[in-house]
Amino acid sequence: MTAFKHKTPIQIRFRDIDNLGHVNSAVHFSYFELSRIHYFDALMGKGARNYWAEISVVVAKVQMEYKQQILLNDTVYSYVWVSRIGTKSFDMDFLLLKEVNGAEVELARGSATLVCINLKSNQTVAIPDEWKEKMILGSESKN
Repeated sequence: MTAFKHKTPIQIRFRDIDNLGHVNSAVHFSYFELSRIHYFDALMGKGARNYWAEISVVVAKVQMEYKQQILLNDTVYSYVWVSRIGTKSFDMDFLLLKEVNGAEVELARGSATLVCINLKSNQTVAIPDEWKEKMILGSESKN
């Protein structure tokens, strides 16, 4: 993994747990969403959220591979990074890991394709140059 990886601590809540005693598989996507927001805050500053009023992103494709279950008392982190930048879309990859005796153990990995959209026109648009530049610079300088 050569791209800028942003680490987000994940709070496991009781409501995340299903009747089998582990985090429900659908909740993993919420953890990715949270880490994606934190990634953009770290990369572009919290002012980037002002962009979301006019230009935002929608998820076009998402996939997840589950490795191990997540339990209520696990110490979990999500790593997220941009793995591909296109004209109107980009891909983000992510890992969910837990700490076990000071080491990180992989719980799940996934990826998503996100498409930029103008919320006023409801049309896809090119990724803003500012976003691209920061994603590229972040990948080069934060390895």
